[in-house]
Amino acid sequence: MNVSASSLPAGPHAPAAPAGIAEVANAGHNDALKAARLYLCTDARTAHGDFAEFVDAAFAGGVDIIQLRDKTIEAAEELDLLAALKETAVRHGRLWAVNDRADIAVLSGAPVFHIGQKDLPLAAARTLVNGNAAIGLSSHTTGQVDAALAATGGPSGLDYFCVGPVWATPTKPGRAAVGPELVKYAADASGQAGDPVPWFAIGGIDHGNVREVVAAGARRIVVVRAITEAADPAAAAASLLGALDG
Repeated sequence: MNVSASSLPAGPHAPAAPAGIAEVANAGHNDALKAARLYLCTDARTAHGDFAEFVDAAFAGGVDIIQLRDKTIEAAEELDLLAALKETAVRHGRLWAVNDRADIAVLSGAPVFHIGQKDLPLAAARTLVNGNAAIGLSSHTTGQVDAALAATGGPSGLDYFCVGPVWATPTKPGRAAVGPELVKYAADASGQAGDPVPWFAIGGIDHGNVREVVAAGARRIVVVRAITEAADPAAAAASLLGALDG
């Protein structure tokens, strides 16, 4: 992936990007992801009818990456929404992501592509998106964290991974919570490996428990409802970033 100033322009009238994002845009996806701290997953917001306005507010509040994840929409609608997400992300100088479907990632030109343990194997995903997207992977056990760390590095490796769900969440029904213990394991293991790639704690994280994952060693988080259900998405994002800062 080549995250460049032309693909992520800040623009004279764009809200200020979080510290580090604009400065590392030319350095490539690894540096950009390492600078990111707040990653948001959202559905198509069909019930609200405000997808473009919502992602704009979330970026304005300091969200670094927004992933569209909605299993209820068809491919054509997803591509339309991703076009709106791309326009907003570029205007704010941020990253945006596609979940699960490599074809959609390629067609939309997504700079970030996320896969789960039962989705495409990493090698297949890398073949399909080539070098045009950073790839992330969900991890739910100590063994999967170890495997993610081992799979990093080089043009065919992982670019980031997620650890969770820390707490039970309706966005992943039936998925057992791993608790802050796996977050601590990832922090320790990643530190021993020299922190080769960024990793994010995910799952049920909100304003009431974010400091607990920070205490366990997380420096980056993925959230859903903490922002998607907020009356003021920008303020919710800013509050979460404040908690990450301690």
